Amino acid sequence: MQTDPSQLSLAAYKQGSYILVEDKIDNPFFYIVKSGQVRVQTKSDLVTSDVVKEDSDSVLNPGDFFGVISAMSGHPSIETVIALTDVILIVVKRDQFGMLIQKNGPIAMKIIRSFSRKLRYYDTALTRLSFSNSVEEDPMHLLSLGEYYFKQKTWVTAAYAYRKYLEYNPGSTHVMQARQRLAQLAPYLKAQPQAPQQQAQGAGFARVYEESDVIFLEHEIGNELYIIQEGGVKIKKVVANNEITLAILQKGDIFGEMAILDDKPRSATAVAYGRAVLLAVNKTNFQGMVQQQPQLATKIITLLSERIWTSYRQFANAVIDDPAGKIFDMLLTQVVKNHIPLDKGSAHTFDFGANELLGMIGLSPEQGKTVLKDFFANNKKFLLVNNKMHVVDLEELQKQANYYKNQWLRKRKMEESRGV
Repeated sequence: MQTDPSQLSLAAYKQGSYILVEDKIDNPFFYIVKSGQVRVQTKSDLVTSDVVKEDSDSVLNPGDFFGVISAMSGHPSIETVIALTDVILIVVKRDQFGMLIQKNGPIAMKIIRSFSRKLRYYDTALTRLSFSNSVEEDPMHLLSLGEYYFKQKTWVTAAYAYRKYLEYNPGSTHVMQARQRLAQLAPYLKAQPQAPQQQAQGAGFARVYEESDVIFLEHEIGNELYIIQEGGVKIKKVVANNEITLAILQKGDIFGEMAILDDKPRSATAVAYGRAVLLAVNKTNFQGMVQQQPQLATKIITLLSERIWTSYRQFANAVIDDPAGKIFDMLLTQVVKNHIPLDKGSAHTFDFGANELLGMIGLSPEQGKTVLKDFFANNKKFLLVNNKMHVVDLEELQKQANYYKNQWLRKRKMEESRGV
């Protein structure tokens, strides 16, 4: 390696060299292409193109970057990168990221916008793969969402949906229907969340939501992203007349970023999981915040890296065709996400139960009854403790998850070789 005038390092790789390998752990660097070309690929590329068209080329050129997700999240790499030509790369250490942004502010927005597209891509792929009859995001669908929650007697959420429908679709032919429903639910309309501090915190505002309060609904137009300061948030989606849990987020997680970065409606619903305190950052001041406050930009990119890593792992989980394999893989994803050591004989209790786990792998409680019964019967080191998922041996979890994942990869490669 040589020293670059910017105090970043340069590295040269010959054509055909492997620069990053998927699942490689502890990668503290990310790379910017200075000259030459590299190709980025993942194991799930075997099926991804059958589900949704990639929004960008996998060949990277000078000025493009890779490895940010694993470097900033601290998780294993989710991509393999191969040199298509002889290449020279600028190597950036994780702790040099703030300095890089200070010297070159636009690169932060370039990374964030790229991450937004990648998140939308994985979320779309996951939704289409797991829920083939899902609908595109559109504020007009807020009416049917309100009807769903009305029938479920989830009055507060139904009232929120009808109010937002009227706000976004004042000229719709169904305005009278929404108004009548809203009149019935008037006692359940909730005021805006409390703001314990009205003054800005950096570039955002703190807001408090109580248990099950709606933060936003799928199909709603969004102009804020959120960083969880305290408590948790449940991300859900209604598909085929079923409410599915997509994720349970905790302190430090970020959500809602796609709506303010690509100007599309919300793709899922967010509700408070217990009492939640959130830092809300709006669209108007987001770009200025990123360019003027490198420490906040670094935090947001770190959190987005975490989100992409999780979204990719969820997609990789969805393509596994064995239900037991899905469960092992999803549990392992949660362990790795929280940086819990996979020691032999080490036990762990998750912060979610069986129904939430089923939602994470795309099954309703009704659909998953038999799956869970068989899983617990065949795997004695996995059980429920106080209605929470519990594993007796984390090393065994890793072995089982890797076994099913490798079985799936072998099967897909055989099918690909036969042109299936």
